[in-house]
Amino acid sequence: MTNPLLETNTLPPFSAIRPEHVLPAVSSLLERNKRRIGELLAAPGPHSWESLIQPIEDLEDELSQCWSPVAHLNGVLNSEALREAYNACLPLLSEYNTWMGQHTALYEAYRDLAERDDFAALAQDRRQAVNNALRDFRLAGVALPTAEKERYGELQQRLSELGSRFTDNVLDATNAWTKQVTAEQLAGLPATALASARQAAEHKGLEGCLLTLEYPSVYPVLTYCDDRALRREVYTANVTRASEVGPDAGRFDNTDLITEILGLRQELAGLLGFANYAELSLATKMADSPDQVIEFLTQLATRSRPQAQQEWRELCEFAAAEHGLDDLKPWDVAYYSEKLRQRTYQVSQEEIRPYLPVNRVLAGLFEVVQRLYGLQVEELTGFDSYHPEARLFEIRQDGIALARFYLDLYARSHKQGGAWMDSCRVRRLSAGELQLPVAYLVCNFTAPVGDQPSLLTENEMTTLFHEFGHGLHHMLTRQQVAAVSGINGVAWDAVELPSQFLENWCHQPEALRFISGHVETGEPLPAALLEKMLAAKNFQSGMQMVRQLEFALFDFRLHQLWGQPDVTVQGLLDEVRQEVAVLPAIPENRFQNGFSHIFGGGYAAGYYSYKWAEVLSADAFARFEEEGIFNPHTGLEFRRHILEAGGSRDAMSLFVSFRGREPDIEPLLRHSGIAA
Repeated sequence: MTNPLLETNTLPPFSAIRPEHVLPAVSSLLERNKRRIGELLAAPGPHSWESLIQPIEDLEDELSQCWSPVAHLNGVLNSEALREAYNACLPLLSEYNTWMGQHTALYEAYRDLAERDDFAALAQDRRQAVNNALRDFRLAGVALPTAEKERYGELQQRLSELGSRFTDNVLDATNAWTKQVTAEQLAGLPATALASARQAAEHKGLEGCLLTLEYPSVYPVLTYCDDRALRREVYTANVTRASEVGPDAGRFDNTDLITEILGLRQELAGLLGFANYAELSLATKMADSPDQVIEFLTQLATRSRPQAQQEWRELCEFAAAEHGLDDLKPWDVAYYSEKLRQRTYQVSQEEIRPYLPVNRVLAGLFEVVQRLYGLQVEELTGFDSYHPEARLFEIRQDGIALARFYLDLYARSHKQGGAWMDSCRVRRLSAGELQLPVAYLVCNFTAPVGDQPSLLTENEMTTLFHEFGHGLHHMLTRQQVAAVSGINGVAWDAVELPSQFLENWCHQPEALRFISGHVETGEPLPAALLEKMLAAKNFQSGMQMVRQLEFALFDFRLHQLWGQPDVTVQGLLDEVRQEVAVLPAIPENRFQNGFSHIFGGGYAAGYYSYKWAEVLSADAFARFEEEGIFNPHTGLEFRRHILEAGGSRDAMSLFVSFRGREPDIEPLLRHSGIAA
């Protein structure tokens, strides 16, 4: 049979891809790559970029074009058959990556190239790619004795399997819980949320309304539902997912996986000569040392916690004085916070929602990038899609196509939660042909109900801008070498800079005039409502700040201290909460069992990156505040120094090129409304 995953296509042939294609295609390409790399290394004469590295990049790109749509479908259209095929390939890909990273002859060829007199004449992106590769060879254990090399390969393969199982468990636990309720039980919910719950029930052939653990279902219940017992039930089901407690206790339990993952990571770090996994993690990041990260997070906590404590006291006093509730529980926090926000600012998220229909917000987002960077974004039709909700767009400048991106906006069953950007095609030059970058942009917003378009919350609008910022980093790159093109080769703690940076336009009156437009009239947010929304922007920002610091400190300390006597996952989380958190946690809270960022994604000992990059993005935006938020010169400077540069130079030097100095923490505190 012909295998669509082995064909060369500009875009993935989604409709032709079947689970049975996956393993044969991946196996075939891995065997082919190994054979060809052996032949390239055996060729006579000194190896050059053209004779060795470019051909290897071509091989790697073909492998990426095969695997990328498979990994994407596994995330957005998960099925048993696809999951089985995906998981069957993980050990093969892990073994191949280890084989590459520990290939002594390949390492020596790269090293010889870097040590030759003519290396300095190579283009900057090529030099950076070679230097990064030499670092990665060392981090893959190329210099280890044979037995330790083998153990490294075993560790990487097992960690790959465990990370995938962790993510699968979270998805399965999310899908497993539903609750059929009546509309009366959902008293207090906005009409949009009620309609979504009714539609969810209809899709299952049920009466009344259906609640799930997808975010667009959980959020309105916890924020608006008057039934306290129901809020408690939904909250508890959500925070006990994939654990040994809660409604599905033990069924999808990630507890043992977490322990094994941490132990294997610690062993891996030791093999490579690092004291702990946190040290290993920083080998490819901007931060210099674990102490610097801890000091950074602790400084932010010291600056933020007094305000967070004051916000918590105000919420408790409000709930007691206005609603007679003396004992505020976690399932009460969002509910009474929304009531306090409405009383303080006379504005609710639901009042704003009708002004944020998804297509108006999208058009506004595209207008922002047009003003900043001179780009046009056009929707394409007639493409090979994987789901009716997936859309395809092209980014152009002066009529010339620069990139494309898929947009998959709405939550549904068998789709992983959260929001993310991933690479479909990377910009690179091969045999004189330029490959255009293509991105996947995925969100989990509330789906349209009936004929009504999806109406976004303020938070969903911000999420859309955030992911598009990642997309621009991938798509506007000017690099021609895959290893440093787009987000490739960018230090992990700088990769959130373009995404968080673009969020700033969501709270600029000048931008909101064309980002917002009433679903029925098209009128932008009225001045009075806009004023209230902006005034409420930093409502409970201290509490939000310490919540993120809790996650970041827990992640980093866990990977720094694991293996030491008396260190346990729950014990360390409790300790961090004692230091920085202000909200009480119920004993059965198992946040860690669903923390896919660090146990199933790429953020292990790196969750601090969100705050680190927030400092960079706030300071970068401060220049726009000084020079004009739509100043085209400033926009082009940001595009040139940050977005186009990709990973071709180290992140700090790129930031300094744009800002004229190293980053300052004060703009972040100011933007967050946290008292100095």
